[in-house]
Amino acid sequence: MTADASTPDAAATPSRRAAPPAPEPGALDSRAALLDVDPLLDDPRTRIVVCCGSGGVGKTTTAAALGVRAAERGRKAVVLTIDPARRLAQSMGISELDNVPRRVKGIDESAGGELHAMMLDMKRTFDEIVEAHADAERARAILENPFYQSLSAGFAGTQEYMAMEKLGQLRTRDAWDLIIVDTPPSRSALDFLDAPKRLGSFLDGKFIRVLMAPAKAGGRAGMKFLNVGMSMMTGTLSKIMGGQLLRDVQTFAAAMDTMFGGFRTRADATYRLLQAPGTAFLVVAAPERDALREAAYFVERLAAEQMPLAGLVLNRVHGSGAARLSAERALAAAEALTDRDITDRDVSEAREPSGDRSENLGGNGIVDLAAGKADSRTADGPSPAAADPRTTDDAPSAARLAAGLLRLHAERMHVLSRERRTRDRFTALHPEVPVAEIAALPGDVHDLAGLRMIGDRLADQENARGRADDDAQRAEG
Repeated sequence: MTADASTPDAAATPSRRAAPPAPEPGALDSRAALLDVDPLLDDPRTRIVVCCGSGGVGKTTTAAALGVRAAERGRKAVVLTIDPARRLAQSMGISELDNVPRRVKGIDESAGGELHAMMLDMKRTFDEIVEAHADAERARAILENPFYQSLSAGFAGTQEYMAMEKLGQLRTRDAWDLIIVDTPPSRSALDFLDAPKRLGSFLDGKFIRVLMAPAKAGGRAGMKFLNVGMSMMTGTLSKIMGGQLLRDVQTFAAAMDTMFGGFRTRADATYRLLQAPGTAFLVVAAPERDALREAAYFVERLAAEQMPLAGLVLNRVHGSGAARLSAERALAAAEALTDRDITDRDVSEAREPSGDRSENLGGNGIVDLAAGKADSRTADGPSPAAADPRTTDDAPSAARLAAGLLRLHAERMHVLSRERRTRDRFTALHPEVPVAEIAALPGDVHDLAGLRMIGDRLADQENARGRADDDAQRAEG
């Protein structure tokens, strides 16, 4: 039995190297502490890992890769995704994810681990709460209420609140010793920290309480209150909301009355669970200015909420297999090759004889102006010379091809230099945040093999950092 993550003596400190001294103001420092992912995943006291970050940075893929690696290292893990993009199911070989955890096949379970995956169904989760905390008659009245159906399907903050509910349910079941949460994209990824307060304030607010007053009022005093105060208010609300909608809201409020306290209680419990030492937040970003600006926002927000931050995962970091060749040298070589190619072409054209067109007469006396070269035609179509790219002026020479490749290399080295500077700005502002870098892959990850590769690169940070630093330094040199 693993230790309860909510107890202080079960603290799971994320594995990291000591952070370097803070740099001078305005200086750039790439010596951020390295984030060791494997000790974090292997520690039985780590029970929840929350991946947050802006959209389009590979957050879902990172969460899935962490789940695969944890399972194959012996953990019983479940990945909960709230991302509307269903890439997680595809990469794990599952036809479709829903509100029920599905076991992922193809995982190496020799170490005793296993992996499940699921996607949050917001409305179904809300329905499960109603069915679990209300008797059959009251639950039916709530589920059939039009206002409830609208609230459960798209009320602002409902998705984030239901994510908290589902996380609490998974943790309570204790069927898995590691829960990995993939949050929605953009800054709303941290809205689930506020959602319980917002929804709780709505359900416990004066507006709902006023709407519930007619149902709670009883006897002559209640009727007097209703006639004096409520008639004016409900009349105004009827004009604004419509009479039927107002009745639906009042019916919903009356049916939900006994459940309001439970919402807030469970939300508070899950919030404390997120603050517990057994939880680890990972901020996922790309080495781009906007993405790292969002990452800085997440880091500062988590610190303000006293949430345990494990570190930053910097995804899709570019590298080069020819980093010894700087951008400046590559561009200079490309220019030299281009100049030499132009000179060679000029010399070749100057040496080419103009020829005598009288020798190029056909039997019918028609002159072949192209002299049998490109674009000339025969009775059966283009001449063989026209089909040979070596005879056309548009065919690129070896020098031109080499110059083009050199320019592409120079562009890649400029990208490396820019990514290095962007990363250094972040680490200069947040030197206490450990960083793990994942090198960019040539294509999208769409299967378990790709997820394993991501996991391997996450774990190999010593070599990854060394290669990235060498490449960036050469790019700048």
